[in-house]
Amino acid sequence: MVAQGLRTFLVIALIALVGCQGKSKKSGSTIYYNIGGEPTTLNPMTASDGYTQAVHAYLFDSLLDRDLDTYEWKPALATEWKISEDKRTFDFKLREGVKFHDGKEVTAEDVKYSYDVIFTEDFKAVQLRSFYEAVKEVQVLDKYNVRFIVKDDYFQNFDVCAGITVLPKHFYSNPENKKEFGRKVVGSGPYMFTKYDKGQKIILVQNPDWWGRKVETEKNSHTIPKIVLRFVSEENVSLELLKKGDIDFLALRPEGFVKKTVGKIWDEKIVKVKTENKSPKGYNFIGWNFKHPILKDREVRKALYMLFNRPLMLDKFEYNLSEYATGPIYVQSDYASPNVRPVEFNPNEALKILRQAGWKDTDKDGLLDKVINGKKTPLSITILEPTQEMAKYLTIFKEDASKVGVEINIKNIEWNSFVKLLDEKNFEAVRLAWGGGGVDWDPKQIWHTSSSKGAGSNFIQYSNQEVDRLIDEARKLYEKEQRLPLLRKVHELISADYPYVWWFNSKYTLYGHTKRVVKPKDTFTYGIGQQYWKLQ
Repeated sequence: MVAQGLRTFLVIALIALVGCQGKSKKSGSTIYYNIGGEPTTLNPMTASDGYTQAVHAYLFDSLLDRDLDTYEWKPALATEWKISEDKRTFDFKLREGVKFHDGKEVTAEDVKYSYDVIFTEDFKAVQLRSFYEAVKEVQVLDKYNVRFIVKDDYFQNFDVCAGITVLPKHFYSNPENKKEFGRKVVGSGPYMFTKYDKGQKIILVQNPDWWGRKVETEKNSHTIPKIVLRFVSEENVSLELLKKGDIDFLALRPEGFVKKTVGKIWDEKIVKVKTENKSPKGYNFIGWNFKHPILKDREVRKALYMLFNRPLMLDKFEYNLSEYATGPIYVQSDYASPNVRPVEFNPNEALKILRQAGWKDTDKDGLLDKVINGKKTPLSITILEPTQEMAKYLTIFKEDASKVGVEINIKNIEWNSFVKLLDEKNFEAVRLAWGGGGVDWDPKQIWHTSSSKGAGSNFIQYSNQEVDRLIDEARKLYEKEQRLPLLRKVHELISADYPYVWWFNSKYTLYGHTKRVVKPKDTFTYGIGQQYWKLQ
């Protein structure tokens, strides 16, 4: 249940990380995607992982949607909208006759419910509350008109209201349906949920009554009759399927693009694309638990970062098609401070910092140790890793760290178990990735102290009072030029705390597809635009 603009970019980022795979029927009726992992739940009110959001993007609508070339809002469930002069009231007029997948009509009551449920304790939609906390109330004016009233200034107030995922009140408010929320989905989007094979796939079919099929500007979108979403993470497997013609599309990592897409078949049957767009760029990272007795020390986190050999990884795995990430916002963003430089790989300096922080090899076992809380503690950290694909980066980290007396353990863990440990804050360190989010940056969801509560996205429990103050102040400024200096300072402060080891930001969008795919262009300004693809 993520605002449409944000959800679109999350899905793009997720697909860019894991690619797509499946078994093509050669009929032009079915396309197969791999979303990289199995959703933790299909419940739109509690889901927070990108895998679930990849599914929901096909099933739900929002009031407005983003134009992929201009990034301006365009009609979706709402055809008209009005913003009051003081930017405190937003009115939306709904399309008449739009139906949910079960045949019930979409009304203003459903829009109001979709907001109210975010703050209902039964559903614990913690990950969304930071976006909607400035909304005072949602009023039903009549069957097709709804009003959002906000209680204070927040520069994205209109955006989050316009992008709200609209849920059917009659289904999700019915206690008798509650047991179905995790395995059945009812929305109004271009596709309908039909089947879920646990551990295998989710099948979606085209919604023949989707409102977009009657709108001139949307007639060329979402035209493929059937989509199968699978849960496979291995790029090599996906590449083989693509080469055999058993899949139609695969987003590629730099290594795959350079080293694994060569040969006659790539000239004859597969179109290989390297393109650029302005979509927000995500990043992989290692996140440190700030409550851990070792990792709560900033100097230790800094030293660990300096043991992460990004130059080698950039050359060996990224093939110089990426660039060093410098902090919590991608380097191409206007919000990224030019004053923040990438942390350099420097084992000698890292060891010096650790020794100054009191770490020594007192028993000559090759491992640094220190007395913490009256007990000799080895400098040993376990990183949870939810995929096999990224383990090679961590292996290099492990080897370099061991040379200076730091033990890095890599523990592969299944995704649902991984998410549970995140929510419980029960980890030392985690390897994960964030999508790029929106074009305009609001750091609160991940970096504000308040977002560390419950199952919030600040699972590492980062807290900096000055960061909190600047985030709160920036959220009240409607003009981007006024927000920029504040949020660039936020970028500087967070980066200087070393809460993550940030890896890389992509320079390019890389993908391959079979010649069955017909697309209007390689990319739109803010995304590939797969909703406009067809199969021949």
